[in-house]
Amino acid sequence: MFTGIIEETGTLERIRPGAHSAVLTIRAEKVLSGTKAGDSIAVNGVCLTVTALSSGCFLADVMHETLNRSSLGNLACGSLVNLERAMAADGRFGGHIVAGHVDGVGKITHIRRDDTAVWYTVQAKPEVLRYIVEKGSVAVDGISLTVAAVTGKDFSVSAIPHTVSHTVLRVRTEGSLVNLETDVIGKYVEKLLFSRSQSASDGAGPKGREPGAGGITREFLSQYGF
Repeated sequence: MFTGIIEETGTLERIRPGAHSAVLTIRAEKVLSGTKAGDSIAVNGVCLTVTALSSGCFLADVMHETLNRSSLGNLACGSLVNLERAMAADGRFGGHIVAGHVDGVGKITHIRRDDTAVWYTVQAKPEVLRYIVEKGSVAVDGISLTVAAVTGKDFSVSAIPHTVSHTVLRVRTEGSLVNLETDVIGKYVEKLLFSRSQSASDGAGPKGREPGAGGITREFLSQYGF
C-alpha cells in the first residue's frame, strides 16, 4: 500500500528485456534505506517487488501484464522515475490509498501555468474516467493529485511547484504518457452494489429483502436521511 507522496526520483540505469517481460535496474538513494529483497517500491505508480540490491541500485522484474497496462514499457535508459516505498504502519497518510495497480495509461494533452500552479490535462479511456470525480483523488505516475475537473474525454489536475520539482512531472510534456490509478474505494463500491443488484434480481438477495429490489435508490437514500 502506498500514499502517492513521492519520496524521490530515481534513474533507470538498465533494461534487460525478456520474451514478454523485463528486468529494470534503477538507481536511487532514499528508498534504498532499510529496503531488502522482497520489499515493494512503486515506480511511476506501479508496485514492483525488489529482487536484488546492488551498489546504489535495486532490481525489479516487470511482468507481461504490467508492461501491457502501464507506461513502463516505454521507458528508456536514463529516464527519471517516481519512487515511493510501501507505507509504514507508523507513517503519516499524506495522500490517498494507492495500491500500485495501474488502471491504464493516459496522455497529457495540455500544460499551462496559473500563477504558481501548473495545470495538467490528461486524456484517458472511458473505463478509467468513470472512476474519476471532481475533487476526488487520482494517482498520476504514482503522484497523489486532486482532480480539478472532468469531461467525457479527459480530466485536469493542478500541481504545486514543490510537487512538480520533486517528481517526474518536471520532465513531462504535452504528449507524454502517464500511468493512472483511480481511487480504489469507488471500484469496490461499484462492485458491491452491482453484486447486490444481481443477487436481488436472481432472487438470491439477503434474507428479508424483496426479490427484484436492486441496488440503492433515491427513495432508499431519502428514507435513511441522505
